[in-house]
Amino acid sequence: MTIYTPILATLGYVISPDKQQTLLIHRNSRPDDQHLGKYNGLGGKIEPNEDIVAGMKREILEEAGITCEEIQLRGTISWPGFGAQGEDWFGFIFRINRFEGTPFTENPEGSLSWISIDQIMTLPLWGGDRYFLPFVFDDAVGQFHGIMPYANGKPQSWEYHLLP
Repeated sequence: MTIYTPILATLGYVISPDKQQTLLIHRNSRPDDQHLGKYNGLGGKIEPNEDIVAGMKREILEEAGITCEEIQLRGTISWPGFGAQGEDWFGFIFRINRFEGTPFTENPEGSLSWISIDQIMTLPLWGGDRYFLPFVFDDAVGQFHGIMPYANGKPQSWEYHLLP
């Protein structure tokens, strides 16, 4: 029997006060970055001494310099084979509906910018992001929980459940 021991991570989408934009990072700073050239939400690995909400809040503060005031779990995704060396990842996907502070314009991983929610799909993204991102911004969806196996940097399939 294989034991599933994924890397636990958060991925958050900060919403602008007018609810029309989200804060994304353009990963354009490190040539060795597996995400180089792609736009993404903010987040990272959970540390041993924190829960997923604490991890999300820490990552948003570290990467964008803002404090989360209203955070909403939108879903989870199991990404078998996603890592650079084929590691399995499990992500908790959040929407940050209210925050305090002024976001950074850049961090060590790249440039931060406000992107219109209706323009996200025109950007260079991970292939799999196109499957779940509509759920992140759709208030008619309670939560989504899915599995998206990766091979050679590409999603192989997408199965999910929606909860009210």
